[in-house]
Amino acid sequence: MTHTGTQAPRLTVLLTAVSVMVATNLFAAVSAHGADSPSYPPGTEPIASAPVKIDANDPDLKLVDSATLAEPKVLDIKSVIEDQGGEERREDTNTDVKFALQAEVLFGKDSAKLSGQAKARISAIAEEIKTQNATKIRVFGFTDNLGSSAHGDVLSRKRADAVQNVLDQELTDSDVTYEVRGYGEQYPIADNSTETGRKKNRRVEVSFPRTES
Repeated sequence: MTHTGTQAPRLTVLLTAVSVMVATNLFAAVSAHGADSPSYPPGTEPIASAPVKIDANDPDLKLVDSATLAEPKVLDIKSVIEDQGGEERREDTNTDVKFALQAEVLFGKDSAKLSGQAKARISAIAEEIKTQNATKIRVFGFTDNLGSSAHGDVLSRKRADAVQNVLDQELTDSDVTYEVRGYGEQYPIADNSTETGRKKNRRVEVSFPRTES
């Protein structure tokens, strides 16, 4: 079938008009969606749904007649603060406060003689002990795994004794008891295969109960 000269132009005009209308409506719909809704990364779009209704009288939400609730318990929370060089570390839990001082800031190499800087750091710990009104103090010494185990045990105990002596001088007005031990290379807190780790393991820890709130 052939079209007359007047029919073909009319059909072309009709198809063009339909295309324009579809394109216009599509653009309007996209524009409206973009104006009303924010853009989200794929997979993170919010899902519109009504909140779930809960029946307060649902028997599954109630305790049986013989059941009782457990006693409330405060979860153990640990706060850790370490200075930039890792020379001093403080750990706070619900029950205790613990300071760990690296041996390098307290003593010379393979020595149990305290430096002037060490005494100032220990004095600061004594002030915190006073703040917490603590009377039971634990002072534990540790070394890395270099050298013999026996030597580490002796050195760590001597270093713990030196720290305890300074604390005793600072806490003259308190009825304080001490537990002092030298654990040598036991209980490392870092990898002994690197010098960085061994440096952290060479330490003296001072811990005591915190004030109950």
